[in-house]
Amino acid sequence: MRYNGNMQIDTERLMIRHFKDQDIEALFDLLKDEEVNIYLPWFPLKSLAETRTFYEKRLKDRRYSFAICLKEQDRVIGYVCVSEDESHDFGYALNKNYWHKGIMTEACKAIVEYLKDDGIPYITATHDLNNIRSGKVMRNIGMKYHYAYKERWMPKDIDVIFCFYQMNFDGSDYVYRQYLTMYPEVVIEDEHKRLKGESDDQSGVF
Repeated sequence: MRYNGNMQIDTERLMIRHFKDQDIEALFDLLKDEEVNIYLPWFPLKSLAETRTFYEKRLKDRRYSFAICLKEQDRVIGYVCVSEDESHDFGYALNKNYWHKGIMTEACKAIVEYLKDDGIPYITATHDLNNIRSGKVMRNIGMKYHYAYKERWMPKDIDVIFCFYQMNFDGSDYVYRQYLTMYPEVVIEDEHKRLKGESDDQSGVF
């Protein structure tokens, strides 16, 4: 399916659509927040000008860049972006004023159905080992953990252990293994032990 700026997905609480030029201010509220961006691959933005550059480079006219809005107000509170390369990487962020309400899970489930209908064969996602809430979202929408690996993460220049998840829409057992090739220091963890550690966290649903 080609990009269509008029697409819209409605859920019980949310309106999900493509981004518009008018979203810059609300997007800045999201991208400037240190707590929201601590596990994302960029530093918090410092101005509307930086936000506009980010928007034009990463979000504008992208068919798999989705703005998350509450139904009662057409203002961006989060996003989901899916890469169009072989990884079909599934990434997301949410304004912290709306954490612990199940909003991201609600949005991601709806977008997964959209991607299935659009013919995407699978999605993958990674989260920092310390970002427990993000891992819960991945499991809540039906993604399966496969492996973990260590990466020197740029531009923040820190070592991060990423947990890799995947969901196949075509019924296959295929696992995307490019990260195992790219990063030689691989950590294959025991899933049950890792999930038991996460279950002790009481941070709630993202």
